[in-house]
Amino acid sequence: MDAPIHGDKELYQLQTQAWQSRLRALEMGTRAGIGHIAHDFSCLDILTVLYFKIMRINPENPSWEERDRFVLSKGHSVGALYVTLAARGFFPLSWLATYQGFNTRLPGHPDRKTVPGIEHNTGALGHGFSVAVGMAAGLYDHNRKNNIVPHVYVLLGDGELQEGSNWEAAMLGAHLQLSNLTAIVDRNGLQQGNFTEETVRLESLRAKWESFGWATLGCNGHDFADLVQAFNESSTSDNQPQVIIAKTIKGCGVGFMENQTSWHHRIPTQEEFSEACKEIKKNLALQKGFING
Repeated sequence: MDAPIHGDKELYQLQTQAWQSRLRALEMGTRAGIGHIAHDFSCLDILTVLYFKIMRINPENPSWEERDRFVLSKGHSVGALYVTLAARGFFPLSWLATYQGFNTRLPGHPDRKTVPGIEHNTGALGHGFSVAVGMAAGLYDHNRKNNIVPHVYVLLGDGELQEGSNWEAAMLGAHLQLSNLTAIVDRNGLQQGNFTEETVRLESLRAKWESFGWATLGCNGHDFADLVQAFNESSTSDNQPQVIIAKTIKGCGVGFMENQTSWHHRIPTQEEFSEACKEIKKNLALQKGFING
């Protein structure tokens, strides 16, 4: 297992990894000509903190019984998960070149049969959260006697919360007092075709979760210190599941993609790809400078 690192250097390293992952996700999606790049950019910082700082995992042994589990309920953002798993050592970086190609191991939604580190197949929105509640319940009951209870993390899209099955899962998670369960809401305010509040209003989202019996936290989903603090605070909850409502920006990191509904499915043109690469590489070089300076 990796030794922990501390201080500002750690935050710079996390930020550097996230920019590197953005570049890989951009290259991967553009090469494939299909994907949800702006969605990937919305949640990449969250995944980077989870996989490089928070979760108990062993890439050399993805089936390690004591590992924490992660479920990507918003399965269309699988590009972000693939580049994170590859960077963390679950499979070779060379696999990314096959993304959504013929006979690929990396399809357009998570597939636990083909990708080491994937815990559950997702993509039909509103289902992943229910599975995560079941996982957390089973792990808690099975492991509580030896005091090593794996934690389950599940990432939800905000538009996905318009599905009623999520609130059934929220009720059950609170009823079972699943303190080993943390939900993260990727709160970018956008969904296919429009803003969430113009489609089916979600606010006040925090009050909704609290009314369902969840310990509720908010954070900036692109601020690494804020994310680490939120995850650390969520782990101290007793007899309650936790939810972190992470305020994010769809397309974060590439100016012309940010907060634009048109980038739900779009793949960059060659000119847009070059412009996006230039912006990401500039920020990547800046972060490397902080580490080496």
